[in-house]
Amino acid sequence: MRSLLLSSLAALQALVVGLPQPQPLSIPLTKRSTLRNADGYVDSASIRAHISSTEAKLHRGTAAFERNTGVALSPYLTKRAGVLGSDPLIDNENSTWYGIIKVGTPPKTFSVEFDTGSADLFLSGSSCGASCSGHTLYNPNSSSSSEDLGKPFKLKYGDNSTVTGNQYKDTVSLAGFKATAQTLGASNISDGFSEDRADGLLGMAFETVSKYGANPVFQTLVSQGAVPEPVFAFKLASSGSELRVGGVNSALYEGAFTYTPVTKKGYWQITGDNIEINGKEIANEFSAIVDTGTTVVLGNFSYVSQLYAAVNATEVDKGIYALPCNAMPNVTITVGGKSIPLSAETFNMGPTDSSGKMCLGGIQGFDFGDIASGQLQWILGDVFMRNVYTVFDVGQCRVGFAELA
Repeated sequence: MRSLLLSSLAALQALVVGLPQPQPLSIPLTKRSTLRNADGYVDSASIRAHISSTEAKLHRGTAAFERNTGVALSPYLTKRAGVLGSDPLIDNENSTWYGIIKVGTPPKTFSVEFDTGSADLFLSGSSCGASCSGHTLYNPNSSSSSEDLGKPFKLKYGDNSTVTGNQYKDTVSLAGFKATAQTLGASNISDGFSEDRADGLLGMAFETVSKYGANPVFQTLVSQGAVPEPVFAFKLASSGSELRVGGVNSALYEGAFTYTPVTKKGYWQITGDNIEINGKEIANEFSAIVDTGTTVVLGNFSYVSQLYAAVNATEVDKGIYALPCNAMPNVTITVGGKSIPLSAETFNMGPTDSSGKMCLGGIQGFDFGDIASGQLQWILGDVFMRNVYTVFDVGQCRVGFAELA
């Protein structure tokens, strides 16, 4: 009997090994909008609005971290969150990367922004009304796997617009991998959700910054064993952009990854080595967030002022600088011992007027509080990420960088 049992177990193991294993899958990404006006010029007011939106997102997540853990992620940002009362889930006019997910049973397709700087899934709901016109709407009554959690929410964000709605659990498919009983929010009323945005937002940071106090979608996939590896990766570029789920795409990078650990498990927060402009060091041993939801690189006002002073740039708005379009500086950000130069194409945000002589730089100022505090000082957004292949490793709590192929 024992030998028969052992033979059966061996046969079962051989069968399992022989079955096809899940493979990483990709979601193509599209850039929905830019920070330029209809004439193709960079509008400093649009950049300022984008910075305010990022600030709102950061403050709200910081407040959620303290509520969820009882620990202050950043004392300065927690204090500011109470003052602003704004929310990250809906951005003002900015540049965002979006792709397709499926939600519910039967599955319904939605376009969402993928944001490593927040943690929650938010969709426009079936009761949203005219403010959600032009969007695919989530109707929990049309999904057999939907569960009403009986938890309303009300969000206020940068321009004083509001979103109210309810929380649900439902099945969410990301690149074909299914997360069951995933918490999401569906809006009932939104007075600031225009037609030129995606149907919602999918946060990819950690549970500790979740407004809902729930696992983000990817962490749910990991906990349910739905993905082959607990990692996802981004290539952000003018073409061929993608989110890789459950692994990396070896066709999109060259050489080995350089990894650096997450220092605080809320955002994808790491410690960078240094930032240089034309060979002059501006910052070293700095704390930063790697964020797909931020178009530019944001730094403490003091650092950014020093950076642009090195090339005699002109401040056109607080923390926003212009310099000659044909004289973009050599800026390098070093992380984990790997130097990542920012190309002139990515650093140059575009011309300020029809003369085409002056352009805005892609590093801009932000109020992070006292530099001496040792707190977060930089956000490494698209201007940085478009120069490197980036992998987010949930399993080992680290971020990796490799050369683009």
